[in-house]
Amino acid sequence: MFSWSKREGKKDPELFQNVSEGLKRLYRTKLFPLEDTYHFHDFHSPALEDADFDNKPMVLLVGQYSTGKTTFIRHLMEQDFPGMRIGPEPTTDSFIAVMHGEQEGVIPGNALVVDPKKPFRKLNAFGNAFLNRFMCAQLNNPVLESISIIDTPGILSGEKQRISRGYDFAAVLEWFAERVDRIILLFDAHKLDISDEFSEVIKALKNHEDKMRVVLNKADQISTQQLMRVYGALMWSLGKIINTPEVVRVYIGSFWAQPLLIADNRKLFEAEEQDLFSDIQGLPRNAALRKLNDLIKRARLAKVHAYIISALKKEMPSVFGKDSKKKELITNLGAIYEKIQKEHNISPGDFPNLKKMQELLASHDFTKFPAMKPKLMEHVEDMLGNDIAKLMTLVRKEEAAMPSQSVKGGAFEGTMNGPFGHGYGEGAGEGIDELEWIVARDKPSYDEIFYTLSPINGKVSGATAKKEMVKSKLPNTVLGKIWTLADVDKDGYLDDEEFALANHLIKVKLEGHELPAKLPSHLVPPSKRAEQN
Repeated sequence: MFSWSKREGKKDPELFQNVSEGLKRLYRTKLFPLEDTYHFHDFHSPALEDADFDNKPMVLLVGQYSTGKTTFIRHLMEQDFPGMRIGPEPTTDSFIAVMHGEQEGVIPGNALVVDPKKPFRKLNAFGNAFLNRFMCAQLNNPVLESISIIDTPGILSGEKQRISRGYDFAAVLEWFAERVDRIILLFDAHKLDISDEFSEVIKALKNHEDKMRVVLNKADQISTQQLMRVYGALMWSLGKIINTPEVVRVYIGSFWAQPLLIADNRKLFEAEEQDLFSDIQGLPRNAALRKLNDLIKRARLAKVHAYIISALKKEMPSVFGKDSKKKELITNLGAIYEKIQKEHNISPGDFPNLKKMQELLASHDFTKFPAMKPKLMEHVEDMLGNDIAKLMTLVRKEEAAMPSQSVKGGAFEGTMNGPFGHGYGEGAGEGIDELEWIVARDKPSYDEIFYTLSPINGKVSGATAKKEMVKSKLPNTVLGKIWTLADVDKDGYLDDEEFALANHLIKVKLEGHELPAKLPSHLVPPSKRAEQN
């Protein structure tokens, strides 16, 4: 059990038993008072509750209709879930939170938002039109013991997007984006058109690029040449919407349990699926750090918001001309942003969207805004400057003390072990199941080279071997590692088997595979195996 203390005046030190408890208490005692005073929840995001800090990592799936969102969930869990509908048209018309539960069933939205153990209570603000389209599907599945998955309605395109949903779809997605650990945008390799609604959604996720991953699904249905063109077109389209200098990570594949239609790119799809699965499996391990990071982002925004509200209050007249001054201040909000930036040395990226802020301010009475209260700001500064650093130390200690956490079950188990594990029997793993030493196949050709090097007492020196090994044109750092692996008896010389092994490892590297950190047992030369045992 770990704890750290914080001093507050002459109070007894407060003990935090774990990261979750520390985050909850920091939010309640230091950040929430600032948010509440300056009406932060009316402008940006509802107040956080205990369930927001306690809940499992969540994965949000977003995409146009028929891109395979629901099928993707089915593929991960290898099990149907209540309320699941799959089809070529917009079949999922609801937000479905797929969560773990001992009893399989569905909890409707209105009941879900009054459950204090679920992190959805603040969704009540979006009204009945949304709650009638929101549900929780509970089932006993091992994947859901570590993560929860949010399935979303297919984003409409063309004529369909003109039909009103009855609630602010982009705002709901933004609410989820603030609280989830991973956002997966799915695209269909056959239809890359990004509709107006999809473009609006991606822009609503603007401040969460670090959580965002892109999946180009159904890639097995097109040829390699078409896939290259589709991938390029997708990157170009995303570049126009996601205004970041970094390229978004795109995973290419076919995420369902059906035979590949065009199997030319099978190895690529397997490697991409493994990378995506590894990313998702790491979410439980990094959950505490993600919540800490989100709290820091929220605190920075709350500070800026307090500066804006107090600056507007300061400019308001006490008696006459309040309405005209309010309009003037909203119009000149950009100049107020710049003034606050210079006065408090704040990055422009920490400020809320100017246009959205102007729209929200229009419905508020500026005379009721509070003036700056330095004590509240000091508490938040102390939290960011001292408490967070101590809590970060506790995060590392908890990670070290806990067993390796990762998502298990479902499709994650299929590639963990055995011959269908990613990369099994390839590269340095080739020959793992064979009785014969795999290097022996090419040893005659390696022996011809070995004996041209004039070995002494059946061995060649490092200097002699180096002249031959550098012909591979591999860098010295790689050749040095190959030498270390091949010199099994560590005598500084290579005999004919070790020389053959060195050449085999060079071949493995030249074929694009990674070298092992330690020589696998099946690659140890037969004459050296007794020494290894």
